[in-house]
Amino acid sequence: MIITIAIIVITVLVSVAAFQNATIFHRLSFSPWLIAEKKQNWRFLSYGLIHAGWAHLAVNMFVLYSFGRQVEQAFSLIFGNEKGALFYILLYLGGILFSTLYDFARQKKDIYYHAVGASGAVASVLFSSILLMPTSTLIVFPIPIPIPAWIFGILYLGYSMYMGKKGQDNIGHNAHFFGAVFGFVFTLILKPELANFFLAQLFQ
Repeated sequence: MIITIAIIVITVLVSVAAFQNATIFHRLSFSPWLIAEKKQNWRFLSYGLIHAGWAHLAVNMFVLYSFGRQVEQAFSLIFGNEKGALFYILLYLGGILFSTLYDFARQKKDIYYHAVGASGAVASVLFSSILLMPTSTLIVFPIPIPIPAWIFGILYLGYSMYMGKKGQDNIGHNAHFFGAVFGFVFTLILKPELANFFLAQLFQ
């Protein structure tokens, strides 16, 4: 839980600073063109520290707080305190990085393309929790009843893929999709036995 809180505090502080200073915002945002042409590789990670507005920041940090604590605790129990902490940090940072790679390949010639937000990393944590706790229930607006986490996961991936292909809004659906995939697969690589646990929970 300590790492989750630390990530939230750092992200909120940097995001608020970027709200008040456009130079910080543009210096940290994800720009495939600047990465490819100017070698500003820090943008692969720094964009996860800033957000487009208060609502964007609040939603991401709320979801991270809700699921990050569970995943952080589970990692500690499965891998031990030190390895668990390291793997949890790698899960989050890996989600930030991996969720950008698809759009980097597609947009690196577009000088105007920019993206911000920790959504890809948060999706990684969320889908790690789905692997660890597939039958836990979630309440998702506008669905009025709780649904199992694994069903939510399928709906989330399908929606993100569909909206990513449409590309008609300013939401990073591709980052959501690939961040989610990374979180699930990365956790599975760390502990392959979780595959049997996951399937057993679904078919018990």
